[in-house]
Amino acid sequence: MSNARATHPTRRGLLAAGGALGLGAALAACGDDKSGGSSDGGSAGGSGPWSFKDDRGTTVKLDEVPTSIVAFTGVAAALYDYGVRVKGVFGPTTTKDGKPDVQAGDMDVSAVTVLGNAWGQLNVEKYAALAPEVLITTTFDDAGTLWSVPEESKDKIAKLAPSVAVSVFDRQLTQPLQRMWELAGSLGADMKAAKTVQAKKDFEAAAERLRAAAKARPEIRVLAGSASADLFYVSGTDLSVDLEYFKALGVNFVEPPEAAKKATGGWFESLSWENVDKYPADVIIMDDRSSTIQPADITEGTWKKLPAVKAGQVIPRSPEPILSYAKCTPLLTNLAEAIEKAKKVG
Repeated sequence: MSNARATHPTRRGLLAAGGALGLGAALAACGDDKSGGSSDGGSAGGSGPWSFKDDRGTTVKLDEVPTSIVAFTGVAAALYDYGVRVKGVFGPTTTKDGKPDVQAGDMDVSAVTVLGNAWGQLNVEKYAALAPEVLITTTFDDAGTLWSVPEESKDKIAKLAPSVAVSVFDRQLTQPLQRMWELAGSLGADMKAAKTVQAKKDFEAAAERLRAAAKARPEIRVLAGSASADLFYVSGTDLSVDLEYFKALGVNFVEPPEAAKKATGGWFESLSWENVDKYPADVIIMDDRSSTIQPADITEGTWKKLPAVKAGQVIPRSPEPILSYAKCTPLLTNLAEAIEKAKKVG
């Protein structure tokens, strides 16, 4: 395998390689009390007191709308699309050549302080120096664990500023999209701006296109995969916000059996590269994050022999979608187009 990173069966390794896929195994012991949060979007942007009830059921109250915001990179990218700027970010932000990571979206990475450029990295001293008023991230479990906030320093981080979490666990994509919309509005974004309104309409149109494509071609089987040096991960659809939504729109997914997903808390099945052909598939959607190996860099012969690969029917997937309508629309459009054009090969 060329250009491959070693993948170790640690908590961080599971999260990095399987990403949102692997979280269940790492955090299975964190509790099973689901907190549905609230649709309360908080106060309107502007001067005066600010409050927001997040998806943990936690309400953050401040004397004024926060301007010193620190956020996980993907969350900052979503807020950026709505016109909300943050001071600091943590999580994959820039590539080795200094360009924006895929999770940074359109954000100007030169205009923010990067507190950690990989999952699970957040420099506490740099964070404190920004005098943060609020930390915003996502949560991938039902215990409200803050995504990418280091376990070893989470208590120190919590003392410096309150946190807001948007849940991307076991719900459809439209729910966290709406919550991020409400959060951006509470932070002063103009949610009636023509560009913002149009982005939501475009998303809805793309969803209908995907629904129509899936209905017209129910025979097309889609596999959601992620690659590491030693293993290939086949995602189940039950916990990921994007896959749950695509499935609800009618997409026919390869679904590993529950027994195979049990070791990862229900997220995915791990396959050796020798067994990567276990499931027939017509279209493969591959994890696009920089912590995973991208299709062009996979040298395994078993991969290259897959019918979908030989047919050129492999497209990117964003397991941690940037939660703005503008960024999620292409995810729907690309999958719809792939299903519309796919040859039946699996």
